[in-house]
Amino acid sequence: MKKGYLVLQDGRVFEGFRFGAEADTVGELVFTTGMCGYIETLTDPSFAGQIVMHTYPLIGNYGIIEEDFEGECLVKGYVVREWCEAPSNFRTQYDLDTFLKARNVPGLYGVDTRELTRIIREYGVMNAAICDEVPADLIPIQTYAVKDPIKYATCKSLSLHPAVGEEKFRVSLLDYGAKRNIIRELQKRGCTVTVLPASVSAEEILAGAPDGVMLSNGPGDPQDNPYQIEQIRKILGKVPVFGICMGHQLLALAAGGTTYKLKYGHRGANQPVKDLVSGRTYVTSQNHGYAVDSAALPQGEVRFINANDGTCEGVDYPQWNAFTVQFHPEACSGPKDTAFLFDRFLENMTKGGGR
Repeated sequence: MKKGYLVLQDGRVFEGFRFGAEADTVGELVFTTGMCGYIETLTDPSFAGQIVMHTYPLIGNYGIIEEDFEGECLVKGYVVREWCEAPSNFRTQYDLDTFLKARNVPGLYGVDTRELTRIIREYGVMNAAICDEVPADLIPIQTYAVKDPIKYATCKSLSLHPAVGEEKFRVSLLDYGAKRNIIRELQKRGCTVTVLPASVSAEEILAGAPDGVMLSNGPGDPQDNPYQIEQIRKILGKVPVFGICMGHQLLALAAGGTTYKLKYGHRGANQPVKDLVSGRTYVTSQNHGYAVDSAALPQGEVRFINANDGTCEGVDYPQWNAFTVQFHPEACSGPKDTAFLFDRFLENMTKGGGR
């Protein structure tokens, strides 16, 4: 067991033991509350640039299963209370330590994650470092920022994913760091999905004559993406649109709205969301640090709100045959309460003149 340290930007130090890659790292420390789904968490590109900490104490007990990967592992570090060195599951391919080493992700275990969570909830998300020695100079930690993460979270070129069974619609998915299960949910509903990089232009999107456009999840501050916002603005009203997470935020900005950073974000598989139309509350999976400002939305109608803090969780734009949600209806490790939203997207494509 090799000793290591988690050093917060305010100088507080937490002692633990190293696992995963032996490199030191600096990132934005965030916590996630899911009791399972650590594989999907580690491979969710929306965590790019961040050190991820689990509030659930035991992580790694069912090993690593590559079939459950959602994308590339882009986390900067990993912090847990206890990691399981001998996983037990009939699908296990290898253990968590092997996964982290292969992707050069440093980890720390034996840390008081409950105390760390209380600190973040009180003071907000903060930068931190995982290191072998406590640094004398905290400036590199304090000045760290997640910069342009969508540029390395997006795909490098177009890819085509055929529909399962009869093709009903053709969907263009704008990849800001997309989770693979978004593609799967569309495919099994008869959609052929063309995945496009975040650098694609509105003209290129429309030239493909899609029946609908999906705006994916992704990492970072939505306001750092003026090019993507402008391309979304150009396609609004010309094709049905469905946005998830980052896609939800980017469309709101394209509609003239604003976004802001949450104190400690919503990350986990148990976030309650209320539908303002039906009055029903759904349990959702979420991973985001920014929110759309409901009070500063000049166009669109707020459809969903977070039942805990009242923040915006979804917007309808009937004038453009578009809608967006902040949570993840495609979530595989979390609740599937809201998977029906993909069916709603298909209905909108039918109304929009799709096949």
